[in-house]
Amino acid sequence: MSSNRKGLNTVCTHVGELEDKVHKGAVSPLYMSTSYAFDDVDIKRYPRYFNTPNQEGLCKKIAALENAESALIFGSGMAAVSTSLFAFLKAGDHIVLQQTLYGGTYNLVVEEFSKYGIEYSFTDGWTPQNFESKIKENTKVIYIETPSNPLLTITDIEGVARIAKKHGLVSMIDNTFASPVNQNPIDFGIDVVIHSATKYMGGHSDICAGAVASSKENMDRIFHLAKNFGGSLSDYTVWLLERSIKTMGIRVRAQNENALKMAEFLDSHQDIETVYYPGLPSHKDHELAKKQMKGFGGMLSFELKSYLDASAFQKKLRLIKPSMSLAGVESTVLSPAQTSHALMSPEVRAKQGITDGLIRFSVGIEEIEDLMDDIEYAINSVKKSEKVL
Repeated sequence: MSSNRKGLNTVCTHVGELEDKVHKGAVSPLYMSTSYAFDDVDIKRYPRYFNTPNQEGLCKKIAALENAESALIFGSGMAAVSTSLFAFLKAGDHIVLQQTLYGGTYNLVVEEFSKYGIEYSFTDGWTPQNFESKIKENTKVIYIETPSNPLLTITDIEGVARIAKKHGLVSMIDNTFASPVNQNPIDFGIDVVIHSATKYMGGHSDICAGAVASSKENMDRIFHLAKNFGGSLSDYTVWLLERSIKTMGIRVRAQNENALKMAEFLDSHQDIETVYYPGLPSHKDHELAKKQMKGFGGMLSFELKSYLDASAFQKKLRLIKPSMSLAGVESTVLSPAQTSHALMSPEVRAKQGITDGLIRFSVGIEEIEDLMDDIEYAINSVKKSEKVL
């Protein structure tokens, strides 16, 4: 390994950390000031300019994790998504987006873009050809999400990046479900990588943040809009996020291992209809996932047999928490139709394959036997209450 490119856990732990020059503490000091000197200084620091000491340090860490030249952190994943999109789109422009997207991103596009005169098209599938067929003369951006939320579809990152470069377009990806541990899209030619840092970067269900990584040229463009939009992150949360990322490699790899075992368990279970997980050989995009992912991630989705009620099942779980978000060290489940994709119409959800009975499962770091026991208990409890033989 070259001295210029450190291992994952080394980057997570050390890159971007701030030195405590006064007390020589082992962790980065926290600079809480929202007001800094302006005269006789090299940098005029201000929280909304994303350049306080803690902000700068964390941005270096995230850039290193995604093999990017530069990065910025935001107050939420949607702040990162919206700022990145509007930095490259204006009235009269057109964007091509993947068919299956996080509900918040979908809502941003269909509810807001028309107000700004921005055109958009959703693909009919996930192949590079599906994206190329939607490109127009005024297309400026291609936007993908892989693995997708909540059905874990896999998009050909390298293929989409190649199409974007062929047509002179900016390619963007939501890399949240994979995390930098499992997937580095810039290595496959993607221009802009976006994260809801609330998820695997935070990892403890107590931080709300977003992140964007790209070339310095692209990040300068995003910054000039970001400072006007004002979606910066408080330094205390920045400090907490830097602390959390230190263990991201260890956490995510443990979640990868647990999720694969849970997917195999559910896939062979007599009361489970369908399991969506790219680590399963039966997944339609398994080979593609193997090509572009270092691990298959901690997220999966599944559907119970029709005789079992999904809502009742979730209420019977004792260890796994029915909860709105994902990627914490604790295992959680939710119904996308009631939460992450609730603002979509039933017709749009059906078109994307999101049924009312679909359950999204964020697998944590608990002992795998305990998770399996909890699933069995909930299924048997529902069977008993509904008198299913």
